[in-house]
Amino acid sequence: MDAKTLTLLALQCAIAATVFTYGLQATRDDLLYIARRPGLLLRSLIAMLVIMPLVVVACVYYLQLPQPTAVVLIALAISPVPPLLPKKHKKAGGVAPYGLGLLVVLALVSIVTVPLSVAVLNWLFAEAIAVGPVAIMKIVLTMIIIPLAAGLVVAKLAPGAAQRLRAPVRLVATVLLFAGILVLLAGTWHGIWSATGHWTVVAIVAFVLAGLFVGHWLGGPEHEHASVLALSTASRHPAIALSISAVNFPGEQFAPTLALYLILCTILAIPYVKWQRSRSALSSSTP
Repeated sequence: MDAKTLTLLALQCAIAATVFTYGLQATRDDLLYIARRPGLLLRSLIAMLVIMPLVVVACVYYLQLPQPTAVVLIALAISPVPPLLPKKHKKAGGVAPYGLGLLVVLALVSIVTVPLSVAVLNWLFAEAIAVGPVAIMKIVLTMIIIPLAAGLVVAKLAPGAAQRLRAPVRLVATVLLFAGILVLLAGTWHGIWSATGHWTVVAIVAFVLAGLFVGHWLGGPEHEHASVLALSTASRHPAIALSISAVNFPGEQFAPTLALYLILCTILAIPYVKWQRSRSALSSSTP
């Protein structure tokens, strides 16, 4: 295996392990949290699956982006997996059941929405991206549905073991995630600077800021919902975007652009998380 394959495998395992820990502690009410709030569910789907692809269409059309940037942004916009960093959601005052419910719903609807979005984007642009429902179903099953179901089963049959497993599995997932990201950054460090040209930085910043604004606006008025949707709309898990990009254009170098996205997204999300944390602290202290 080469370094790119190992990095992708580490990121994919990080997704599965994190979702497994969700299953170890999730309840029936957690899974049904977003289903019992149809208005929030509809706004969440519009933010992530309608508005963000439209933002990418505008960036590609008006900025005439190079192919690696256009493909990475398209892959991020249609990715069925929001960021799996529950601590960031928690720091911003978000509620965990909403994040879990959003993850499951996005995974299920992506079997239909991702191929449909790809067909529309291919019609608009000459990127020729091909992601069929079978490929998306495989991603959804291996990274989300099966790990979540396994965690739920363990929690049901052996609650004591589930409680003991949570911390070490979460640690393994975190190590794999950051190891994969560090290898991705280290392997592409020299290429990141070259990827900053041709309006790439402007397009990525526009993507992240639009995601934070749209997610916060449509997630409201409750700030605990707004923070989760804002972070989920602006930042997507790198493994899915890298998988989609690499499969369709195996000879192209997408890692520098994706690494640049991770850096900019992390930096731009910090002020928002701090703002939401201060709002959450203020509301909790107000009688």
